[in-house]
Amino acid sequence: MSGDDNPKHGKSKTRKLFFLIFWLVILLALVLIVLSLVPGSRPGQSMLSQMLSLRAPSISVSEFNFEVGRDRVFAHSNGSIAAAGTFGLQVLGPDGQETLRHSFRSATPAIYENNGFFITYDIGGSSVYVFNSSGILSTVDASGLIVSASINKNGWFCIVTQERGSYRGTVSVYNSNGARVYEVKVGSGFVLSAELSPDNKNLAILSMADTGSQITYYGGIDSHKDEPDEIYRFGNRIVIDIKFIAGAEILAVSTQAVQFIDFSGNTRNNWQNLFEGKRLAGYTISDSYIAVHLYDYAIGYSGKITTISFDGTVVGEIESSFELVSMSSIKDTLVILQSDGSVFFDKYLNQFQAAETSVSVATAEHTLALSEDMALVANDHFAVVIRRGEDN
Repeated sequence: MSGDDNPKHGKSKTRKLFFLIFWLVILLALVLIVLSLVPGSRPGQSMLSQMLSLRAPSISVSEFNFEVGRDRVFAHSNGSIAAAGTFGLQVLGPDGQETLRHSFRSATPAIYENNGFFITYDIGGSSVYVFNSSGILSTVDASGLIVSASINKNGWFCIVTQERGSYRGTVSVYNSNGARVYEVKVGSGFVLSAELSPDNKNLAILSMADTGSQITYYGGIDSHKDEPDEIYRFGNRIVIDIKFIAGAEILAVSTQAVQFIDFSGNTRNNWQNLFEGKRLAGYTISDSYIAVHLYDYAIGYSGKITTISFDGTVVGEIESSFELVSMSSIKDTLVILQSDGSVFFDKYLNQFQAAETSVSVATAEHTLALSEDMALVANDHFAVVIRRGEDN
């Protein structure tokens, strides 16, 4: 019997191959851990996250030319930029070429993006469109007047409608195929918005009742339950936005504070009383933090910018003295459009000026963070890409 035909010899080779693969996997894991700990060339980013971010399509144009009418609103995903306006929606790829266009009339367009899924609708209208960068995925014609809509990372979406001639609200939940899977009729109060958790199971409804702002929470909506699990009331705080940040945990933004509420029973109902003596000028919610811009109750634009991580920790705070036009965030990057130009920050509020551009953006009304060093500034007539310059 030859050596290669010996069963013991074959088992030995298999064992050696197994251990070789095992140690290669261990080595790769160690390399990834090291890269995740080593700071990259950009503040707030590790070398690993910087390497991964380079895989996103690179935007190669300095201007995007949209033809969607007036009152434009914008959203971004992986290099593609979507715009909605009074004439419909349009998506342009990172090279500025059109990948999708759909025409419809809209009086007050709104748009939202999550994990490559876009949802656009006409506030006070009846039509909702769900799409990605290349095609329409779902179209819904609502029976009532649309108040708001949202979409989660799996493409499931919520539509809030108000009955015509009434304040009675309805929240409808749709799966990624556009089929309605759950519906709640809200008997009292005015419904502002609804959010579905990332696992498609938990529903949070924000409304304004006689007693003030409240969240009506339904856990496990696949059981078709009729009654909510909990109603959380905010007292004298007026809540304007909510967002699921993990499991059953919700971030609430009010005109007086930022609050974290856990409906899983862990009793995390802490809030940041940051607004004392100040008023909310604007905010933006990123993947792991919220940034708020506050004005003093005084003449002028003096105030401060604060960033708060989702564990409730203040991670950055600076004084400010400018008029806020718009703010946007992506990952660890914050972009603020002032009346006299744009400024980039990391989440710790280290500041970076925008590089000069040949196109005047003095009349810009919107900003949209595209990456750690790029942002869109736009109005109804232009949409220009600006890039980050060197740190101050």
